[in-house]
Amino acid sequence: MRYFLTGRLPEVTSILLVESGTRGLLEGLIPGLRQAWGDEIPIDLVTCYATLPKGFEAHNTRVYRVGDYRGRAARGRLYGELAANRYALVGIVCSGEIVMAKWKWVLALRIPAKLFVINENGDYFWFDRMHLGTIRRFVLFRSGLAGSGAVRTLVRLISFPFTLLYLLLYATSAHARRAWRKS
Repeated sequence: MRYFLTGRLPEVTSILLVESGTRGLLEGLIPGLRQAWGDEIPIDLVTCYATLPKGFEAHNTRVYRVGDYRGRAARGRLYGELAANRYALVGIVCSGEIVMAKWKWVLALRIPAKLFVINENGDYFWFDRMHLGTIRRFVLFRSGLAGSGAVRTLVRLISFPFTLLYLLLYATSAHARRAWRKS
């Protein structure tokens, strides 16, 4: 991940998309990326799906399927190959689904490129210092600490240790009573 401390965009020579969510999100995003950056910019894909999303068939693209990279050595080869491709931009889908959750964050950290995050609406924002407010709101929303669910989440968080303590004491007393009756 590069360009976090600056809002500057690099010269876009290639884009890598990490399809870690609903397929329709990338299918809707690809035409916008083509319009913004041009048809000549290659857009590569890291995916766990067997088929390609619409919009990739007509263009020359490299597809990396994570199922083909099982094991530590194979994953290391994938990370090295993607870093060697020198992508200018990396887009990851963060739509609240757990599809490729570990893959997308490892790729975001290991590939030296400007990162943009694609949400469940198909919108995206740059992951840099200039957009810390947006990132903060996104994280609060994802963790349930925004809107009407914030109070409920905080109450659950605060009550968890007390609930766990109560359950442990109850189980201990039940087992102690059973052992007392046996002897």
